[in-house]
Amino acid sequence: MRLPRRPRLMAAFLLTPLLAGCFASGGDDGEAADAKDGSRLRVALAFPPAENLSPYGADATLLSRLGVTEGLTSLDANGAAAPAIAASWHREDDRTWLFTLREAVFQDGSAVTPAAVAASLTRATQAKPAPAALSGVTLTAKAEGKTGVRVTTATPDPVLPLRLSSPSLAILAPKAYDAKGAANPVGTATGPFELTKVNGSTSADLDRFDDYWGGRAQASGVDARFIADGTARANALRTGQVDVAEAIPVSQAATLEADTRRETATTRTTSLLLNAKSGVFKDASLRAAARAAVDTSALAKGVYEGHADAGVGVYGPALTWAQGKRVAPAGRAQAGKPAGASITLATYDNRPELPEAAQVLKQQLEKAGFKVKLEVREYSRLESDALAGKFDAFVGARNSLLDTGDPVAVLASDFTCDGSYNLALLCDKKVDQAVAKAQGVADTAERQDAAMTAEAAVLGTDAVVPLVHQRVITGVDAKVSGVLLDPYERTLVGTGTRR
Repeated sequence: MRLPRRPRLMAAFLLTPLLAGCFASGGDDGEAADAKDGSRLRVALAFPPAENLSPYGADATLLSRLGVTEGLTSLDANGAAAPAIAASWHREDDRTWLFTLREAVFQDGSAVTPAAVAASLTRATQAKPAPAALSGVTLTAKAEGKTGVRVTTATPDPVLPLRLSSPSLAILAPKAYDAKGAANPVGTATGPFELTKVNGSTSADLDRFDDYWGGRAQASGVDARFIADGTARANALRTGQVDVAEAIPVSQAATLEADTRRETATTRTTSLLLNAKSGVFKDASLRAAARAAVDTSALAKGVYEGHADAGVGVYGPALTWAQGKRVAPAGRAQAGKPAGASITLATYDNRPELPEAAQVLKQQLEKAGFKVKLEVREYSRLESDALAGKFDAFVGARNSLLDTGDPVAVLASDFTCDGSYNLALLCDKKVDQAVAKAQGVADTAERQDAAMTAEAAVLGTDAVVPLVHQRVITGVDAKVSGVLLDPYERTLVGTGTRR
């Protein structure tokens, strides 16, 4: 349901007026007003909401990319923590940080206060399942004076400011939460665009939030369409139905004009995840056989047509520091004989290369002696079954720094016994020990070393087979400027995005 608009009482005092010449005017009064106020952006996203736009799970990234939600911190271009709702912070002791809030208001008109922020973070810690950014972490948040929020962790967490940049730890107004703990981001966030209407899994409407602390957005709003089919997204851009289309399939890249293609190196890795808890791949020797059967170069050159690099680990070339620190996996089981073992291989079609990659993997695994059944669905209809271990193998694309910006966090959430996004259902004592050790390291270089040691422990189980490291293609109309492209894939539309 569309919410009634509220008066923007503070706009005249907080915001500078737009230049009248920024947009062409003409036509009737409505067209003139639209030109003065900024045009609406039409954006095609690849992933329909999987959880009714809950800010805690996979949908959190949708909200972040559309400029709806923000956390206490953000990530800068170098992957370091940068101010967002918090203007500054400092570490009081090994378990306690004090964040100083900037002056801001929620989209419902209420003030962003220490009490509201502390309550929002507390709600996130109580969410089920827990946000991936909080995997293995216990924290409490309390208001401190007029501008402070003190966050305390059960054990030392040297990268807490990075963790709090996660899209799944967005700060929402008190009215966002119901008695059962569910969070509704419609009209309750802090970003430059306010979510006003959600049309199921097909589209969403957003209006500019005029009281945004970071300044008035140049676009008057965003019309978001969720289009799972990659070819349809490319066609929508090519025919002028949308202004921006994310995740253009490599097979469609050549159909777009050169000035409408943006290729971005990302920290996204496509991997084959093997169910280490039950079924055929509970046997480590058969996981080793599957890993040995995979030819990653064929995927990078064939399926991805050179828009990806052959997989070398959880972390790819976009993390330049990782290449010189990589540790060879140890303790791998000797490859066994599949002997016709039957497996179900699942993937999703929101990223069009994945079904094709899965088909190539099916052939490679069958050549090695497995019998393979391939299952392809839209992601929102697949995730719960994958997490429940209903498949033997899963092909997925994962941005390793999406959740926190911390290289250790993805290992904790994806490959430890208590990990909240453990699609391989891996539970290995050596992996948990290596990840726990890395989590306790504060020095940046030493933490990177520890992350690579933990990565080697993960790869040694053969529960994950890195396939390719992706470069993402975004379609952007030639008249559009200011689209936010970053290797962490958290941003897309911001205050400077316009057409």
